[in-house]
Amino acid sequence: MKFLVINGPNINLLGIREPEIYGREDYAELCRRVNARAAELGTEVEIFQSNHEGDIVDKIQSAYGKADGIIINPAAYTHTSVAIRDALAAVGIPAVEVHISDVNSREGFRKLNYISEVCLGSVNGRGIKGYTEAMDMLFAELNGGKTL
Repeated sequence: MKFLVINGPNINLLGIREPEIYGREDYAELCRRVNARAAELGTEVEIFQSNHEGDIVDKIQSAYGKADGIIINPAAYTHTSVAIRDALAAVGIPAVEVHISDVNSREGFRKLNYISEVCLGSVNGRGIKGYTEAMDMLFAELNGGKTL
């Protein structure tokens, strides 16, 4: 089983960018946790980050026939990108959306979400541990509800 973890704009600045909202753990720690959980689950994982919408669309498209599931934090593109939404719908790979902060309790513009309707679930406001929770959700979905 292979998971693709996609991170959108500014996720590479974790630990620096508004730590009171996004926490003090950096991007390297996020990657370490994702890799560790993948090893526990016995899955392969590829982690990708881009600040560019087209690169994210290309990465989603390239996962077709290669990845069994996608964990995506589209970051600010959650609220603006029909292109990312359409790419997820087009490839038909089960996906779980992650947000480090609770976007529903933040600014009004963050309540608009183009991504959630094409994902099987969402993890919001759990910090970077939300990624491992999303991996567990995806693993269970792909294993007929069975978890570790």
